[in-house]
Amino acid sequence: MPMAATIAFLFPGQGSQNVGMGRELCDRYPAARAAFDEADATLGFALSKLCFDGPLQDLTLTENAQPALVTCSWALTRVLDSELGLRPSWVAGHSLGEFSALVAAGALPFADAVRVVRERGLAMQRAVPPGQGKMAAILGLDLDRVNALCADAAQGDVVSAANLNGGGQIVIAGNAIAVERAVALAKERGARRALALNVSAPFHCALMQPAADRLREVLAPIELGPLRCPVISNVEAQPYDDARRSKDLLVRQVTHPVRWQESIEALAAAGCATAIEVGPGNVLANLVKRIAPAIRCLAGEDPERLRAQRAQMEG
Repeated sequence: MPMAATIAFLFPGQGSQNVGMGRELCDRYPAARAAFDEADATLGFALSKLCFDGPLQDLTLTENAQPALVTCSWALTRVLDSELGLRPSWVAGHSLGEFSALVAAGALPFADAVRVVRERGLAMQRAVPPGQGKMAAILGLDLDRVNALCADAAQGDVVSAANLNGGGQIVIAGNAIAVERAVALAKERGARRALALNVSAPFHCALMQPAADRLREVLAPIELGPLRCPVISNVEAQPYDDARRSKDLLVRQVTHPVRWQESIEALAAAGCATAIEVGPGNVLANLVKRIAPAIRCLAGEDPERLRAQRAQMEG
């Protein structure tokens, strides 16, 4: 059976960026170079140079990392199509990656996506003053126990589950002091590990409401096209095929948890046999192995290696 028959494209979120991403791709494939050129022209500065040469501290800034990752993912999507003839049956993205998924599915124009996520990143950074928010990873506790310890740790502040990543990993977010209380409780209640994350803001919690409001404003005038394939939304963890729902789902995502484990389980239930991580790194591939080992997850970052793997699978 051809790999493209039951394939999903998975798009990484913030944190997967690295200096040098996209450079080799642009050197080898005109389709990728065109994507980076369009991003540079749209934003009015050399995003491509920031991706290729850094510095890392600037690339990691939320307002830069978000358009950089969407651009890298779109460049890879174009190469997978033009060079390997690969088009997905489903798309899904982790947090920011949902924007890349909507671009790949044909609903969100790439130039609009780059502009929107730049504003999204700025709004997220401004929503909570530096030092007042925090995120932490809790390993080894199920969702009910994490929800319970967050409720006990809140004490009038905000702390809640933010990323339901699967493989026994749940990320929490909220006011720094409440997250610290939750980490201490998690250790007392048997978590395998509980540790603060080095992030710039407490994403996917109620503190992000100002960013959600700003995102709704930015998305309002954008015209969406029809979806070429179903999208798995972070908020609902189920495929949908009506592009008119996309804006509301993207806005809700800012303050709601990323239901990644359920999203991958939904793909498995739909018959997905192969997934490609379309972007830098292998964070999502590692999560897929833990959540649904029957799904073969490949790295799209190296199209030539992917070409060889595809030949083996179809041989």
